[in-house]
Amino acid sequence: MTPWNPEDEPARVPIGPGGWLRVALRGTTLGALTYGSLVLLLIVRMVERPLCGHNRPVTPFITQFVCRSALGILGVRHSVRGRPMAQKGAVVSNHASWFDIFTLNACQRIYFVAKSEVRGWAGIGWLARATGTVFIARRGSEAKRQQALFEERLRSGHKLLFFPEGTSTDGLRVLPFKSTLFAAFFSPGLCEELHIQPVSVVYRAPTGQDARFYGWYGDMDFAPHLLKLLAAPRQGSVEVVFHDPVRIADFPDRKALAAHCEAQVRSALEATDPRARNSVA
Repeated sequence: MTPWNPEDEPARVPIGPGGWLRVALRGTTLGALTYGSLVLLLIVRMVERPLCGHNRPVTPFITQFVCRSALGILGVRHSVRGRPMAQKGAVVSNHASWFDIFTLNACQRIYFVAKSEVRGWAGIGWLARATGTVFIARRGSEAKRQQALFEERLRSGHKLLFFPEGTSTDGLRVLPFKSTLFAAFFSPGLCEELHIQPVSVVYRAPTGQDARFYGWYGDMDFAPHLLKLLAAPRQGSVEVVFHDPVRIADFPDRKALAAHCEAQVRSALEATDPRARNSVA
Protein backbone atom coordinates (compact mmCIF):
# COMPACT_ATOMS: atom_id res chain seq x y z
CA MET A 1 0.00 0.00 0.00
CA THR A 2 1.37 3.43 -0.92
CA PRO A 3 2.17 5.53 2.16
CA TRP A 4 0.36 8.82 2.54
CA ASN A 5 2.38 11.88 1.64
CA PRO A 6 1.09 14.96 3.54
CA GLU A 7 2.85 17.20 1.00
CA ASP A 8 0.64 15.85 -1.80
CA GLU A 9 -2.02 18.55 -1.79
CA PRO A 10 -5.02 18.77 -4.14
CA ALA A 11 -4.80 21.29 -6.95
CA ARG A 12 -5.98 24.82 -6.20
CA VAL A 13 -9.59 25.41 -7.21
CA PRO A 14 -9.90 28.64 -9.28
CA ILE A 15 -12.44 31.17 -8.01
CA GLY A 16 -14.51 32.97 -10.65
CA PRO A 17 -16.76 36.05 -10.31
CA GLY A 18 -19.64 33.98 -8.94
CA GLY A 19 -17.28 32.38 -6.45
CA TRP A 20 -16.09 35.76 -5.15
CA LEU A 21 -19.70 36.84 -4.74
CA ARG A 22 -20.34 33.74 -2.62
CA VAL A 23 -17.18 34.49 -0.63
CA ALA A 24 -18.47 37.99 0.11
CA LEU A 25 -21.98 36.91 1.06
CA ARG A 26 -21.09 33.81 3.04
CA GLY A 27 -17.99 35.35 4.59
CA THR A 28 -19.84 38.45 5.79
CA THR A 29 -22.69 36.40 7.23
CA LEU A 30 -20.38 33.89 8.88
CA GLY A 31 -18.13 36.59 10.31
CA ALA A 32 -21.04 38.58 11.71
CA LEU A 33 -22.55 35.44 13.26
CA THR A 34 -19.26 34.21 14.75
CA TYR A 35 -17.93 37.43 16.21
CA GLY A 36 -21.34 38.80 17.15
CA SER A 37 -21.98 35.61 19.10
CA LEU A 38 -18.48 35.83 20.59
CA VAL A 39 -19.39 39.20 22.11
CA LEU A 40 -22.59 37.68 23.52
CA LEU A 41 -20.63 34.69 24.87
CA LEU A 42 -18.11 36.92 26.63
CA ILE A 43 -20.88 38.98 28.23
CA VAL A 44 -22.64 35.83 29.47
CA ARG A 45 -19.33 34.40 30.67
CA MET A 46 -18.75 37.49 32.84
CA VAL A 47 -21.78 36.37 34.85
CA GLU A 48 -21.22 32.65 34.46
CA ARG A 49 -17.60 32.60 35.67
CA PRO A 50 -18.07 34.11 39.17
CA LEU A 51 -21.26 32.13 39.77
CA CYS A 52 -20.23 28.76 38.29
CA GLY A 53 -16.42 28.70 38.01
CA HIS A 54 -15.35 26.00 35.56
CA ASN A 55 -18.96 25.00 34.96
CA ARG A 56 -20.52 26.63 31.90
CA PRO A 57 -24.28 26.03 31.99
CA VAL A 58 -25.10 28.55 29.24
CA THR A 59 -22.18 29.46 26.97
CA PRO A 60 -21.73 26.01 25.34
CA PHE A 61 -25.22 26.41 23.86
CA ILE A 62 -24.08 29.62 22.17
CA THR A 63 -21.08 27.83 20.68
CA GLN A 64 -23.26 24.98 19.44
CA PHE A 65 -25.73 27.41 17.85
CA VAL A 66 -22.92 29.19 15.98
CA CYS A 67 -21.46 25.93 14.65
CA ARG A 68 -24.82 24.58 13.49
CA SER A 69 -25.56 27.88 11.80
CA ALA A 70 -22.14 27.94 10.11
CA LEU A 71 -22.82 24.60 8.45
CA GLY A 72 -26.12 25.98 7.17
CA ILE A 73 -24.52 29.18 5.87
CA LEU A 74 -21.95 27.20 3.91
CA GLY A 75 -24.52 24.67 2.73
CA VAL A 76 -22.68 21.63 4.08
CA ARG A 77 -25.10 18.78 4.72
CA HIS A 78 -24.62 17.40 8.22
CA SER A 79 -25.83 14.06 9.57
CA VAL A 80 -25.29 12.15 12.80
CA ARG A 81 -25.25 8.43 13.49
CA GLY A 82 -25.41 7.28 17.09
CA ARG A 83 -25.62 9.72 19.96
CA PRO A 84 -23.26 11.54 22.33
CA MET A 85 -22.71 9.67 25.56
CA ALA A 86 -24.43 10.78 28.74
CA GLN A 87 -21.59 9.57 30.98
CA LYS A 88 -18.80 11.78 32.28
CA GLY A 89 -15.59 11.52 30.27
CA ALA A 90 -13.83 12.44 27.04
CA VAL A 91 -14.24 12.14 23.28
CA VAL A 92 -11.58 11.13 20.75
CA SER A 93 -11.87 11.70 17.01
CA ASN A 94 -9.99 11.63 13.75
CA HIS A 95 -8.77 15.04 12.59
CA ALA A 96 -9.14 16.24 9.00
CA SER A 97 -9.41 20.02 9.12
CA TRP A 98 -9.95 23.23 11.08
CA PHE A 99 -13.55 22.68 9.95
CA ASP A 100 -13.78 19.79 12.46
CA ILE A 101 -14.35 22.46 15.12
CA PHE A 102 -17.68 23.42 13.54
CA THR A 103 -18.60 19.84 12.63
CA LEU A 104 -18.06 18.36 16.08
CA ASN A 105 -19.40 21.29 18.09
CA ALA A 106 -22.60 21.28 16.04
CA CYS A 107 -23.76 17.95 17.44
CA GLN A 108 -22.50 18.00 21.04
CA ARG A 109 -21.27 20.38 23.73
CA ILE A 110 -17.55 19.72 24.11
CA TYR A 111 -14.25 21.43 24.88
CA PHE A 112 -11.34 20.92 22.52
CA VAL A 113 -7.79 20.09 23.51
CA ALA A 114 -5.37 21.94 21.22
CA LYS A 115 -1.64 22.56 20.96
CA SER A 116 -0.48 25.71 22.72
CA GLU A 117 0.42 27.42 19.42
CA VAL A 118 -3.28 27.75 18.57
CA ARG A 119 -3.66 30.24 21.42
CA GLY A 120 -1.71 32.81 19.38
CA TRP A 121 -3.41 32.29 16.00
CA ALA A 122 -5.13 35.45 14.81
CA GLY A 123 -8.90 35.21 15.10
CA ILE A 124 -8.96 31.49 15.84
CA GLY A 125 -7.00 31.89 19.07
CA TRP A 126 -9.55 34.32 20.49
CA LEU A 127 -12.40 31.98 19.68
CA ALA A 128 -10.56 29.00 21.15
CA ARG A 129 -9.86 30.77 24.44
CA ALA A 130 -13.41 32.11 24.74
CA THR A 131 -15.00 28.68 24.20
CA GLY A 132 -12.93 26.97 26.90
CA THR A 133 -10.30 25.16 24.81
CA VAL A 134 -7.59 23.40 26.84
CA PHE A 135 -4.14 24.26 25.48
CA ILE A 136 -1.28 21.79 25.86
CA ALA A 137 2.46 22.16 25.34
CA ARG A 138 4.54 19.41 23.78
CA ARG A 139 7.33 19.79 26.35
CA GLY A 140 7.79 16.83 28.68
CA SER A 141 8.29 19.20 31.61
CA GLU A 142 4.64 20.27 31.26
CA ALA A 143 3.24 16.74 31.50
CA LYS A 144 2.32 16.78 35.21
CA ARG A 145 0.76 20.24 35.08
CA GLN A 146 -1.28 19.31 32.01
CA GLN A 147 -2.45 16.07 33.57
CA ALA A 148 -3.63 18.00 36.64
CA LEU A 149 -5.51 20.42 34.36
CA PHE A 150 -7.17 17.54 32.49
CA GLU A 151 -8.26 15.98 35.77
CA GLU A 152 -9.69 19.26 37.03
CA ARG A 153 -11.72 19.83 33.88
CA LEU A 154 -12.91 16.22 33.65
CA ARG A 155 -13.97 16.16 37.30
CA SER A 156 -15.92 19.35 36.60
CA GLY A 157 -17.98 17.40 34.09
CA HIS A 158 -16.42 18.87 30.96
CA LYS A 159 -16.24 16.54 27.95
CA LEU A 160 -12.77 17.12 26.51
CA LEU A 161 -12.22 16.27 22.85
CA PHE A 162 -8.79 14.97 21.82
CA PHE A 163 -7.32 14.36 18.36
CA PRO A 164 -4.98 11.43 19.13
CA GLU A 165 -3.47 11.37 15.62
CA GLY A 166 -1.53 14.47 16.63
CA THR A 167 -2.02 16.13 13.24
CA SER A 168 -4.71 16.66 10.63
CA THR A 169 -5.01 14.46 7.53
CA ASP A 170 -6.69 14.58 4.13
CA GLY A 171 -9.90 13.25 5.66
CA LEU A 172 -9.66 9.91 3.84
CA ARG A 173 -7.57 7.97 6.33
CA VAL A 174 -6.81 7.54 10.03
CA LEU A 175 -3.23 7.76 11.31
CA PRO A 176 -2.05 5.77 14.35
CA PHE A 177 -3.41 7.12 17.61
CA LYS A 178 -0.72 8.40 19.97
CA SER A 179 -1.36 6.98 23.41
CA THR A 180 0.39 9.71 25.45
CA LEU A 181 -2.69 11.82 26.18
CA PHE A 182 -4.67 8.73 27.21
CA ALA A 183 -2.43 8.44 30.28
CA ALA A 184 -4.33 11.30 31.94
CA PHE A 185 -7.42 9.10 32.17
CA PHE A 186 -5.66 6.43 34.23
CA SER A 187 -5.04 8.63 37.28
CA PRO A 188 -6.05 6.95 40.57
CA GLY A 189 -9.70 7.50 41.30
CA LEU A 190 -10.39 8.94 37.86
CA CYS A 191 -10.45 5.90 35.58
CA GLU A 192 -13.28 4.32 37.60
CA GLU A 193 -15.47 7.38 36.97
CA LEU A 194 -14.82 8.12 33.31
CA HIS A 195 -15.80 6.81 29.89
CA ILE A 196 -14.33 7.57 26.48
CA GLN A 197 -16.38 7.79 23.30
CA PRO A 198 -14.68 7.28 19.91
CA VAL A 199 -16.16 9.50 17.17
CA SER A 200 -15.59 9.31 13.40
CA VAL A 201 -15.86 12.39 11.18
CA VAL A 202 -16.53 11.34 7.58
CA TYR A 203 -16.36 14.05 4.90
CA ARG A 204 -17.72 13.58 1.41
CA ALA A 205 -16.52 16.06 -1.21
CA PRO A 206 -18.85 18.00 -3.52
CA THR A 207 -19.65 16.21 -6.78
CA GLY A 208 -16.78 16.52 -9.24
CA GLN A 209 -14.26 17.77 -6.65
CA ASP A 210 -11.13 16.09 -5.29
CA ALA A 211 -12.03 13.60 -2.56
CA ARG A 212 -9.69 15.54 -0.23
CA PHE A 213 -11.74 18.73 -0.63
CA TYR A 214 -12.28 19.28 3.10
CA GLY A 215 -8.86 18.10 4.24
CA TRP A 216 -6.53 20.75 5.68
CA TYR A 217 -3.10 19.33 6.37
CA GLY A 218 0.63 19.54 5.77
CA ASP A 219 1.73 23.09 4.97
CA MET A 220 -1.65 24.29 3.68
CA ASP A 221 -2.42 27.92 4.48
CA PHE A 222 -5.66 28.67 6.28
CA ALA A 223 -6.89 31.56 4.12
CA PRO A 224 -6.92 29.76 0.72
CA HIS A 225 -8.65 26.76 2.26
CA LEU A 226 -11.31 28.97 3.84
CA LEU A 227 -11.84 30.83 0.56
CA LYS A 228 -12.28 27.53 -1.28
CA LEU A 229 -15.07 26.49 1.08
CA LEU A 230 -16.76 29.88 0.95
CA ALA A 231 -16.61 30.02 -2.86
CA ALA A 232 -17.83 26.49 -3.63
CA PRO A 233 -21.04 26.53 -5.73
CA ARG A 234 -21.97 23.11 -4.37
CA GLN A 235 -20.99 21.68 -1.04
CA GLY A 236 -20.54 18.10 0.03
CA SER A 237 -21.55 16.55 3.32
CA VAL A 238 -20.17 15.39 6.63
CA GLU A 239 -21.34 12.54 8.80
CA VAL A 240 -20.45 12.30 12.49
CA VAL A 241 -20.53 8.74 13.82
CA PHE A 242 -20.76 8.27 17.60
CA HIS A 243 -19.45 4.84 18.57
CA ASP A 244 -20.30 3.09 21.81
CA PRO A 245 -18.55 4.68 24.81
CA VAL A 246 -16.19 2.46 26.81
CA ARG A 247 -15.29 2.49 30.48
CA ILE A 248 -11.64 3.37 31.01
CA ALA A 249 -11.33 0.96 33.92
CA ASP A 250 -12.05 -1.94 31.53
CA PHE A 251 -8.67 -1.45 29.80
CA PRO A 252 -5.31 -2.48 31.27
CA ASP A 253 -3.37 0.56 30.06
CA ARG A 254 -3.36 3.62 27.78
CA LYS A 255 -2.01 1.72 24.78
CA ALA A 256 -4.86 -0.79 24.83
CA LEU A 257 -7.40 2.02 25.16
CA ALA A 258 -5.82 4.01 22.31
CA ALA A 259 -5.78 0.94 20.05
CA HIS A 260 -9.47 0.24 20.70
CA CYS A 261 -10.49 3.83 20.00
CA GLU A 262 -8.39 3.93 16.82
CA ALA A 263 -10.03 0.76 15.48
CA GLN A 264 -13.51 2.13 16.17
CA VAL A 265 -12.83 5.48 14.51
CA ARG A 266 -11.18 3.86 11.48
CA SER A 267 -14.08 1.44 10.94
CA ALA A 268 -16.49 4.19 9.84
CA LEU A 269 -13.99 5.70 7.39
CA GLU A 270 -13.12 2.28 5.93
CA ALA A 271 -16.77 1.79 5.05
CA THR A 272 -16.50 4.91 2.86
CA ASP A 273 -12.93 4.72 1.52
CA PRO A 274 -10.39 1.87 1.81
CA ARG A 275 -7.59 4.44 2.15
CA ALA A 276 -8.62 4.77 5.79
CA ARG A 277 -6.69 1.54 6.35
CA ASN A 278 -3.47 3.27 5.37
CA SER A 279 -2.10 4.36 8.72
CA VAL A 280 1.44 5.06 7.50
CA ALA A 281 2.42 8.71 7.22
